Amino acid sequence: GDLRSVLITSVLNLERLELDLFRGRHHWVPATRRLFGGQIVGQALVAAARAVSRDEQVHSLHCYFVRAGDPQLPVLYEVERTRTGKSFSVRSVKAIQHGKPIFICQASFQLSQASPVQHQFTMPAVPPPEELLTQEELIQKFLQNPNLAERYRKHLNKIQAEDVPIDIKPVNPPDIFCSQVQEPKQLFWVRARGYIGETDMKVHCCVAAYISDYAFLGTALLPHRQYRIKFMVSLDHSMWFHAPFRADHWMLYECESPWAGGCRGLVQGRLWRRDGVLAVTCAQEGVIRVEQTPNQSKL
Repeated sequence: GDLRSVLITSVLNLERLELDLFRGRHHWVPATRRLFGGQIVGQALVAAARAVSRDEQVHSLHCYFVRAGDPQLPVLYEVERTRTGKSFSVRSVKAIQHGKPIFICQASFQLSQASPVQHQFTMPAVPPPEELLTQEELIQKFLQNPNLAERYRKHLNKIQAEDVPIDIKPVNPPDIFCSQVQEPKQLFWVRARGYIGETDMKVHCCVAAYISDYAFLGTALLPHRQYRIKFMVSLDHSMWFHAPFRADHWMLYECESPWAGGCRGLVQGRLWRRDGVLAVTCAQEGVIRVEQTPNQSKL
């Protein structure tokens, strides 16, 4: 059989210390040397999901990142059973390091209910993933350009060295790597690397939480690529789960940033199944600080 996804075997695998107390180890640490936000969101949802019945499925979660995480230390997740109702249950999760909360989250779960009231937007028309290059293949292509500025080469090599457990295929990538200003929208196909299979839907939601934070806030920077980033970090993260999906199957991630200002940027995203079903909606605000003077392009 296929290799089990590292997201299930290690990244989102929590050790239960007490009934509602869990410990998470880390796997992927981004270049910022901070904890990856998607990992904390995913692990917090794993903890919350362990405190509800199997039949209840997560339909939304709202989180705040309150302190930078330390990748050298495990994270403790403390779950509070805020409410257990007939249809809906709420679980609150606090992620703790050095005795202080680094992250707080509320997740709401629902027992499945049918309703005639339903609609959704239409998925954007894009080429299928089979026709597109992976992020790694694109980087290889960009690095082969002899005119590539050295700082871009360093940047691409750094991305390439990050062992992200996600497969990514950007839609409409540029032919050469450049820092041209773009509108704040991006589309890419994403999936968990490896095999997860048919399992409790909550598992796929936890993996989608992990995936949803990758490259998300960067959408807000696309119109401002003339500035060098000094500091960029997520402030909050919200998700709404609409329909069942497989996180190890290709999904289209449609991201856009309707606004940025005051050292903050807002991004919104939709995860579409290949068959056109809207599976997940996400929103996030982050701090974005840049050097005040624009870069002079070297290309």
